[in-house]
Parts: sequence; C-alpha cells; structure tokens
Amino acid sequence: MNLESIKNNKLKMILQFSVPSIIAMVLTSLINIVDGIFTGNYVGSAGMSAIELGLPIVYLYLAVGLMISVGGIAIAGRLYGAGDIDKARDVFNQTMTVCTIVSAVISIAIFILMRPLVSLMGLNGEVARFFTDYYFIMLIELPIMIINSSLGMFIRGEGHPQFFMMTSILTLIINTVLDYLFAAVFQLGIRGIAFSSLLASLAALVLNLIFIRKSAKIYQFARFHFDGAVQKEMILNGSSEFIGEMTMFFSMSAYNYVILSRFGVNVLTAFTIVGFVSYIYSMVIIGFGQGIIPLVSFVFGARDRQTAIDIRRKTSFLVIGTAVVIMIIMLFVTNPYCSMFISDKSIVSMASRGILIDMIAFPFAGINCIASMYFTSIGCAKESAIISSARGLVILLIAIFVLPAIFGITGLWIVSPVTEVLTIFITVYYLGMDRKAALKSSAESL
Repeated sequence: MNLESIKNNKLKMILQFSVPSIIAMVLTSLINIVDGIFTGNYVGSAGMSAIELGLPIVYLYLAVGLMISVGGIAIAGRLYGAGDIDKARDVFNQTMTVCTIVSAVISIAIFILMRPLVSLMGLNGEVARFFTDYYFIMLIELPIMIINSSLGMFIRGEGHPQFFMMTSILTLIINTVLDYLFAAVFQLGIRGIAFSSLLASLAALVLNLIFIRKSAKIYQFARFHFDGAVQKEMILNGSSEFIGEMTMFFSMSAYNYVILSRFGVNVLTAFTIVGFVSYIYSMVIIGFGQGIIPLVSFVFGARDRQTAIDIRRKTSFLVIGTAVVIMIIMLFVTNPYCSMFISDKSIVSMASRGILIDMIAFPFAGINCIASMYFTSIGCAKESAIISSARGLVILLIAIFVLPAIFGITGLWIVSPVTEVLTIFITVYYLGMDRKAALKSSAESL
C-alpha cells in the first residue's frame, strides 16, 4: 500500500478493499440463508428454531475470533504502514496460532457441556434432538470458520481482497450443492445441513492456506517469538469486537428466552426469518469495516490522521446508502422472501411486518458499527468498546425485556431501532472528540 495513493483516491481505495470484503461477507450470510431455506423446507420450523436457539454459541466463537483477529490485523497494519515488515509478520503468526488454539478449546468445552446445556435451556423433544444433532457437527465447523475469517483479514491486508471474495463464492456454491444433496436427495435432515457447512468451510480453508503459503509477501507462515505485550495490545484493540459479539451472545439468549416465554416457537421462527435480513446488512457493514481497517490502520501508522477520518466519513455515507437500497428492495419482496422459508401464512405475515419495522435501524446501525471499527483501527479501544457495549448489551438488553412487555410482538420488532437510535448519540459524541484531537494534532505539527 502507498500513502499518497490512498490520500488521492480515498473512495476508490475504500471500494477496492471493501467491495470484495462485502461480497465475501454477504456470501457468508447467504450460506446461512440457504441453510435456513433447506432447513425450513426439509426439516421444518422445529429445525429452524433449534438452529436459532444455538446462535449464542456461534456468537461466542465470533467474539473470541474477532477479538484476536481484528486486534491482530490492526497491529500488523500499523506496523506494515510504519515499514516494520518482520514484526508485522510475527504478529500475523501469533494471531493465527492463538486463534486456532482458543477456538479449539471452546469446541472441546462445549462438547463436554452439551447435554447439561440442553437441559439448562429447557429443550426437549424434536427441538432438543435437532439442536444436538446440528451443533455437535458445528463444533468442528465453527473453529474452521474463525480461522478462515482471520486468514481473510490478512489476505485483504496483503492487498488481495479479490481472492477472498472468489473463495467465498466457491464456498457458497459448494454449500448450496451439498445442502441440496444431503437434505433433499439423501434426506439426511439437519445433520446433512451441518455437514454441508463443514465441508464447504474445509474447502475454503484449503484455498486460503494455499494462498498464504504460495502467494503472500508480507503475512507468511514462519517461526515467531510469542510476545506478551503484543498479545495484550491485541486483546485490548479487539476488545470492542469481543464486547460486540459477546453482547450478541447475551442478547440472543435474552431474545430466545423472552420469545419462548411470551410468544412461542412460531414467533421464534418468524424472528429467525427477520434476523436473516438484518444479518445480511450486518455483513455488509462488517465488510465495509474489515475493508477499511487495513487502510485506516496504515494511514494512522503513517501519521496521517485526517485521511483516516476522511475514510471513515466516506464509508459511513456508503453504508447509509446501502441501507436505503436494501430497505427499498425489501418493501417490494418481503412476502415472497418470507415464503421461501416456511409455508405457514401466519408466520409469513409476522415475519413480513417484523422486517419492515426492524429495517428502520439499518442506517443508524451502519454509522455506529463503522465508528466502532474505526476507533479499533486507530487504537482507541475504550471508545470502540463503549459504542459496542451500548448498542449490543446495555441499551439492547433493557429494550429486549421492556419493550415486548409493553408493546407485545410490536415491541419485539422495535428493539433494534430504539437501541441503534439511542446509541447514535454516544457515537456522535466520540466522533466529535476524535475530530478535536485531529485538529489539535494538526495544529501542533505546523
């Protein structure tokens, strides 16, 4: 990467790094949607509910994986920008080693605790059986997913975001074909859905490892000395992502509890269908965020804070524009979209209404998330963590328990819009403080 090229072509560079990342992330979300379609049509609503109830497990992996990976690429990017290639390579190897070990330990722990976990959740009958059948297999797939995500960040940091995009396209194709074969043709049920995800992730892992081995110039596999100071900074830098995903762990658990205790399995199924739309948009935001992290950390490491701010601003406008486009499209296709998953008209009606209300949150969520990732990129972990914890834990949990109790099902759908709108005030405050710090730094350098 070149500082002058980034300064003179900010929008081009944002799109160059972000679009492949966005496509990759959206394709990842489409894998889950395809799984949901085959589950709904060949397993049933109980299968969809079982997968939804286990999402806190997925967010636990994401919390740890993103904390390590985002923290690692932010440090490596700044070192790369400052010209310290050897140290950047060491950070890459330390990041991948820690990521692999920790995700494997999580799988072992959950495997041991799976049956007590099912009892604690109060699951029984078909839902309990589907839950264990699916997540026993996913305990192998989820660490691979985290490793692939981490490798993808460094591949993008190498300046090859298109490669990870092509890998994601291939993964989606493999997963869709295998879903059809295992669920529709061989009728393996929910285990077939899980096996499809596992085999597709393994294929992606092989391709990513081949790239790092043969094509990477900066982030190559090599011997390294474990650096405790780097690990501490890595965890601190990635703490906002950890908080963000762990809050999803707690919030999804809270959502599941409130929905099952107040409304029942059908509403949980509708909530799952609504969640897929939010998931797609969140992947777009994350794609933009992951795309600009190498750029922001590079220019910040090169002591050009104003360019970092400009990149953040332009990216915020892009995510708002994307939100508006998605909202317009969904106004016309909501019912057909919901009908892909389930034939029950009452569930389709609930999900359609939920989508239209939930999408109000999208523009605000985009601004909040990009701001959080921006602060991570420049090493401002506190600001990033506060934004993430506000939108993903403190405000959100209050809204989950209060709003449905007051407004019923409508209260369930307005949880996200209320949370993001309230969080935007915190985000604007910290962005203002960052702008003042940039102006002061610029004045001192003159």
